[in-house]
Amino acid sequence: MSGPLEGLRILEVVGIGPAPFAAMLLADLGADVLRIDRPGGSGFLAGGGTTHDFLGRNRRSAALDLKSAAGVGALLRLVERADGLIEGFRPGVMERLGLGPDVCLGRNPALVYGRMTGWGQQGPWSDAVGHDINYIALTGALHAIGYRGQKPVIPLNLVGDFGGGGLFLAYGMLAALLERQRSGLGQVVDAAMVDGATLLMSAVHGAAQTGFWSEQRGTNMLDGGAHFYQVYETKDGRWVSVGAIEAKFYAELLRRLGLEGEELPAQMDMARWPEMTERFAAIFSTRTRDEWCAVMEGFEVCFAPVLEMREAPAHPHNAARNTFVEFEGAQHPAPGPRFSRTPGALRTISAPAGAHTDEALADWGFDANEIRSLHEAGAMGARDGG
Repeated sequence: MSGPLEGLRILEVVGIGPAPFAAMLLADLGADVLRIDRPGGSGFLAGGGTTHDFLGRNRRSAALDLKSAAGVGALLRLVERADGLIEGFRPGVMERLGLGPDVCLGRNPALVYGRMTGWGQQGPWSDAVGHDINYIALTGALHAIGYRGQKPVIPLNLVGDFGGGGLFLAYGMLAALLERQRSGLGQVVDAAMVDGATLLMSAVHGAAQTGFWSEQRGTNMLDGGAHFYQVYETKDGRWVSVGAIEAKFYAELLRRLGLEGEELPAQMDMARWPEMTERFAAIFSTRTRDEWCAVMEGFEVCFAPVLEMREAPAHPHNAARNTFVEFEGAQHPAPGPRFSRTPGALRTISAPAGAHTDEALADWGFDANEIRSLHEAGAMGARDGG
């Protein structure tokens, strides 16, 4: 183990998307996270033990049948020794399994019980099905992203699942664990993607309420409306980005584009932004992406090439910072943020469901007879190694 969270023990009841991402973040920083998989579970629901299942990295897997009394009892034993628990089921599922927060906190009053849902534990839509696209639709975020006169653009599942979901849950878990140092008590962390995505939109909501931000997407400074905060296609069909908001950076951008000295509209003349966007687009189309890199890089223009994912690890800046780390034959995004004394680390790839059942339970305080009894009761998957 290594990292600032070394010594923390977290249980992750297997889920998809944001809950595993939160568990990965904590595990990357040194927490001992034990993933509780379904017996025989694999792939989409349980990591699957593949080299490129990055969300499943850095933790062991124990298989427990939570529909059996013996499996539930075993998990409650683990809860007694845990600092935190992460679950990502729809509201009420853990309660029906006999593993709700009241039961778990009854066993361990210091437990931080993290819940990850789309709509939250309460509210008229709390029981509704949904995915990232639906959660961010309800926050105003999806409506705000896209070009003028075109339909909203789906920002992958970064805003709901990962930014407003998994990262939001990890932040909440750490805050509750920090508070526990003062009170000695755990609590429930209700992390909802609709709440997290709304928080990510704080500045934009504030700007919209003052009239600074228009609800017509693609007309604002940061949504593709401004010519100086935009992506442009180059001669070779690739793309570059510019973000020259400040006047001095904009002036340098004009120089790099060969427009210095021309009579141009004021930078913040919004009525002329479409015209200037067309002008910039025509100029950027005259050179390749790499040629523009040679023109722009090293000057204060707020410029970067738009890299494909396969290109990103090899970029000199990313390579110098080890932003991607080669591990077990794959290029992983590196653990973050960076710590001067206790850095996070990559230790293991995603484990197959139940790969460490006996080993992990023994480490968490079960003796050999108890583990054998759980196998005999059918509460677990196959023994380690088969």
